[in-house]
Amino acid sequence: MLKIFFLLSLLPNLAFGATSLNNLFKSSHRSHIQIVGSSTVYPFVATISETFGRETKFKTPIVEATGTGGGFKLFCSGVGYGFPDFVNASRKIKDSEKEKCTKNGINVGEIKLGYDGIVLANSLSGQKYNLTKEQIFLALSEKIPNNKNQLVSNFYKNWHEIDKNLPNVKIAIYGPPSTSGTRDAFVELVMLDVCVKNPIFIKNYSDEKIRHKKCQIIRSDGVFIEAGENDNLIVQKLKNDKDALGIFGFSFLQENQNSIQSSLINNSMPSLESIVSGAYKISRPLYIYYKKEHLNLIEGMKEFIAEIVSKNTLGNEGYLLQNGLIPLSNQEIEKIEVGLRRNL
Repeated sequence: MLKIFFLLSLLPNLAFGATSLNNLFKSSHRSHIQIVGSSTVYPFVATISETFGRETKFKTPIVEATGTGGGFKLFCSGVGYGFPDFVNASRKIKDSEKEKCTKNGINVGEIKLGYDGIVLANSLSGQKYNLTKEQIFLALSEKIPNNKNQLVSNFYKNWHEIDKNLPNVKIAIYGPPSTSGTRDAFVELVMLDVCVKNPIFIKNYSDEKIRHKKCQIIRSDGVFIEAGENDNLIVQKLKNDKDALGIFGFSFLQENQNSIQSSLINNSMPSLESIVSGAYKISRPLYIYYKKEHLNLIEGMKEFIAEIVSKNTLGNEGYLLQNGLIPLSNQEIEKIEVGLRRNL
């Protein structure tokens, strides 16, 4: 409890006071915090919520996994008891989402939670994959170069066709839908990283913005299978298909090590150490965003933010480490605290 009261000093009252907010929304009062957003971030924030509900006088916040994109759609729709207080995100908020929030009178606060890797994994009973980003791109892109340097519809059906050193099995990859922050991050870190500098794509799409859009398109011929926002569902699919790969967060790999194995990416295995050091190249920060307008509206908002940014939560010995979160450094946590002092 001492850490919460200590950090409350970081969250002074906004100019738009509690009295006016309560008068405006008193007809639909609620006494619990509502959180929506990323399925990847969900386990971490659910753990914070359970700890908060158990160790404070406030009710346990309600956390829903709607996907990052779906979460921002709900979060940015308005201010008041009928709208979420927080949104979890496995990527940074987009400019278009910021604009929607601003249009609806929302001032957004950002907190970095930690880091996560994106893994490609398959069943322990299948062959272990050692893939490059280029090979993954060739397996998933809607358009690929042929041997005449022409862009054509993706014709690869088997990993062995992409590289003779890869397993002689069909390409089947389960992954998140377009509303997922994990999907956004994967596209940016793998698909775009390979594609935007490809000379054949540059030749065909000289306009960088058009090329950027074309490089993001994942094939829709059944090789890539959207498995919804629930990463646990992808893990279940892999147990029944030993050669198929799944795309999801590193934390889900840790939770299911008894049944699935990660692929090497550019000869690097995902681990806490390789993600922190940057050796594992498919990694991203995770965030939680909050409404400044709700700080004086929803009971426990300030105290919950204090619990989130505590070193006991996010630090290198914080309790989220047990859930698979790659922790922030003490310096990063201190930077967040300084930002809260300055911006709120």
